[in-house]
Amino acid sequence: MQVWPGQAYPLGATHDGAGTNFAVYSEAARRIELCLLHDDGSESRVELREADAFVRHAYLPGVMPGQRYGFRVHGPYAPDRGHRCNSAKLLLDPYARAMSGSIDWGESVYGYRFDRPDSPNELDSAPHTMASVVVDPSFDWGDDRPPRIDYHRTVMYEAHVKGLTMLHPELPPEVRGTYAGLAHPAVISHLTELGVTTLELMPVHQFIHDHRLVDAGLNNYWGYNTIGFFAPHNAYASRGDRGEQVTEFKEAVRALHRAGIEVILDVVYNHTAEGNELGPTLSFRGLDNASYYRLAEEDRRLYTDTTGTGNSLLMRSPHVLQLIMDSLRYWVTEMHVDGFRFDLAATLARQFHEVDRLSSFFDLVQQDPVVSQVKLIAEPWDLGEGGYQVGNFPPLWTEWNGKYRDCVRDLWRGEPRTLAEFASRLTGSSDLYQNDGRRPLASVNFATCHDGFTLRDLVSYDEKHNESNGESNRDGESHNRSWNCGVEGETDDPRVRELRMRQMRNFIATLMLSQGVPMLSHGDEFGRTQGGNNNAYCQDNEVSWVRWPTPGEMEGDDGGESLLSFTRAMVWLRREHPVFRRRRFFRGGPVDDSQDELTDIAWFNPAGEQMTQRDWQSRHTRALSVFLNGNSVSEPGPRGERIRDDSFLLMFNAGPGEVDFGVPVSHGPLWRIIVDTARARAVSLEELDELAEGEKVAAGERVTLAGRSLVVLRRPA
Repeated sequence: MQVWPGQAYPLGATHDGAGTNFAVYSEAARRIELCLLHDDGSESRVELREADAFVRHAYLPGVMPGQRYGFRVHGPYAPDRGHRCNSAKLLLDPYARAMSGSIDWGESVYGYRFDRPDSPNELDSAPHTMASVVVDPSFDWGDDRPPRIDYHRTVMYEAHVKGLTMLHPELPPEVRGTYAGLAHPAVISHLTELGVTTLELMPVHQFIHDHRLVDAGLNNYWGYNTIGFFAPHNAYASRGDRGEQVTEFKEAVRALHRAGIEVILDVVYNHTAEGNELGPTLSFRGLDNASYYRLAEEDRRLYTDTTGTGNSLLMRSPHVLQLIMDSLRYWVTEMHVDGFRFDLAATLARQFHEVDRLSSFFDLVQQDPVVSQVKLIAEPWDLGEGGYQVGNFPPLWTEWNGKYRDCVRDLWRGEPRTLAEFASRLTGSSDLYQNDGRRPLASVNFATCHDGFTLRDLVSYDEKHNESNGESNRDGESHNRSWNCGVEGETDDPRVRELRMRQMRNFIATLMLSQGVPMLSHGDEFGRTQGGNNNAYCQDNEVSWVRWPTPGEMEGDDGGESLLSFTRAMVWLRREHPVFRRRRFFRGGPVDDSQDELTDIAWFNPAGEQMTQRDWQSRHTRALSVFLNGNSVSEPGPRGERIRDDSFLLMFNAGPGEVDFGVPVSHGPLWRIIVDTARARAVSLEELDELAEGEKVAAGERVTLAGRSLVVLRRPA
């Protein structure tokens, strides 16, 4: 076998058409062997003799795409000093573009002996672990280009590759649960008809299933257990795992882009799948444990864990920062994704101990000409001290607004003293984002997501029901801010079912009428249930998979088409009216460059009078209305002219009984009711070509809102 010196950059396995360059970083290693794996179970070892700045490298002519490989690191095994090198362990390449196989759990994949944890384990892990794969980087993208949808036009849809496609009746069995399933016309048609502009995929970086879960007959379904930051998860490929997963993922992105849909990845750079000091040795731990992980200062055998998974990456290490930035750029430039949602992003800001918005990671992102230009969304918390950081990320970032979720849930379940905070959440959370120069679009609003109850379960369960997770119902959030509408779980009571439908419409309507960026969770648009499981991370089965309604179910009033039609209509209403998706916060004052004497926003009590301080602070008041002045926003027309929007009056009754609302006498002579969640009424897609003719209401008249309902009145510009 010919071995040439090769190059130290780029890291990973880089195929050039004639051979492959291999480069891997380790400061701890005394010697590194590249192992080429053969289908008969044998391997060929090549020592990487060249080293530049702790990067070992070699070029092997004739090594082609599809070749499986790994590394063996010879170095110190001294856990008390933070070193865990073990040449008996075949290690995955941190920069591998694809990975093959799965973990066959047993003692051989661990670096220590089970009976003597301080002693190295000399069992060969190669027959029982995954392998890295050399990938052909070529792909015909055609005329693919990023949709580049501005935040104010964005409607996000969080989905799981397998969960969204596994039970879709129109998909061929061989593509269900795969990237190819995402690219199928039936899935794309549903997204476009719903009005989705941006698909946020739960983790597709290569992940593994935890030993504990596999022994219990479960899987790490959600995928927040990454082992490969450059590799698409191989189990989501329909055609093989020797690089086919890369091509199939690219095909899915290309198909979604052609439909005008962005692709955002939920990425997990805060930890890896190797877990704590008792976890397996699969990659980073065996290459250079002390360079990749935050080790406990008082005992280098242990790990500092702010993620709840056993370890945290060392965010002050230049090699960790390089790994993350190289990965982000790769997914943008080579895989054509349009942005990222960062799981437990507060951990990425822990350069030392505390969360620091001035940490090196944010500096690197800010100045990067590629990464800084895509959508960047933080899950702004972790499990460490001071980890809840909603509103504290730098100006370039948007955030999952957990305070929006909590407040909206509290409003519709009837909690006292929620109106003042709700007013802030409805109008973009200026208390969180305005002071540092950000705009309402920094807030990603959601009522539900993968983590917690589905929308249907939010209105059907007071308590979590996670028994099938095998942890005696101890896992998952216990304070869900949910309300079961009087009966726990499924029921045949028509009054309870009707109330639950109304509540689901309330949540969807509120989400689409709120300033900021709305995010739906997959299946909520037609009432998906997980049977009360609010932590279905390990349920790779019909508990978590989206069960698509049958045509017969679509015709009923217990979910299905009625809720789906309502959701489509609310998304359309938001899309057509920029007053619901402003780029700047309301000021509460007169509209600039307009003859309109009305303020851009005004708040009223049910009597139609301006809200007073007493109204805002009342413990028992659960109803208000808000005027949104369409003259405060404008968009360019077909000839470049400025077109003012219609004005709207939103009425909220979160109490249990009927409330009569007075229509303010000074804000317009005539209105039309276009949304009423008590009557499942909203502007429909079929009314796109004609003016929505709702019920007429004159100024000074009264509108009766049913208990726990929302009404929208429209006044043409």
